[in-house]
Amino acid sequence: MVLVLSSAFFHALWNALLKRHEDPESAVVGVIAVTVGCGGLWALGLEGTAFPTPWALLWSLVAGVLESGYLVTLARSLRRAPLGLAYTVARGGALLLVWPASVLWLGERLTPASVAGAAAVALGMAGMNLERPRGTVGEGVLWALASAACIAGFNLSYKRALGEGVPPPALFTLSLGVALPLLVLQRRREEAGWGALFRKVMTRPLLLVTAGVLCTLSFSLLLMALVHGGTGAVLTLRNTSIAFALGLGALQGERMGRRQLVGAGLVMLGAVLLGWPRP
Repeated sequence: MVLVLSSAFFHALWNALLKRHEDPESAVVGVIAVTVGCGGLWALGLEGTAFPTPWALLWSLVAGVLESGYLVTLARSLRRAPLGLAYTVARGGALLLVWPASVLWLGERLTPASVAGAAAVALGMAGMNLERPRGTVGEGVLWALASAACIAGFNLSYKRALGEGVPPPALFTLSLGVALPLLVLQRRREEAGWGALFRKVMTRPLLLVTAGVLCTLSFSLLLMALVHGGTGAVLTLRNTSIAFALGLGALQGERMGRRQLVGAGLVMLGAVLLGWPRP
């Protein structure tokens, strides 16, 4: 629980820092570059075989591809929608996708509490968007939904890779090492040359380094928790970061309406029910 709650706080914090950057879609390249460097340092003390089976390597690579999709969609949603709204839709949507897969594919138990939790998450997300968001905010919500699919996918891939015996440092470094060049190539296509991309990435270097270190802490703690916990339960408890994100958004001057706050509360209640210990 301590690992996951700490991961949740650091995750919301690095997302909030990314939101403060003038161009989150370019800044995320710098953040992940710092994170890959930190991951390499973490993996220096690794002993034994990093990828003991072909499946171990395959799931690690799949996680990296889905990580890149998550980071692209995350940055686009944060650029267009408030932090609290985008974050709640992304994390809540990921929950709705992960639990059926965890039950059917990874053997996690389905209980009345988990069914009620899934219903609360769905109701909360629907309540937050009873009126279709307009303009850029509506686009941000759509990107957040795409981010939810990627979050669910890379968490399931993480769990399968760990189940094949991949040590967390190796999984972390390889998956983000795969994600980084994909991010760079995607941003390069949308910028007017390498120089323009580099200038945007380096606009606020201290913010990027700080966010990169926090991102490293978030994902490394998550992987260590996944070694001992089910994917659905760990991802559910980690979604307490929704509360942290709402608080950080308020500190940045964001204001959510009553309906959206009630919806976010339902999402957090659903997360608690989904993660409630099984007898």
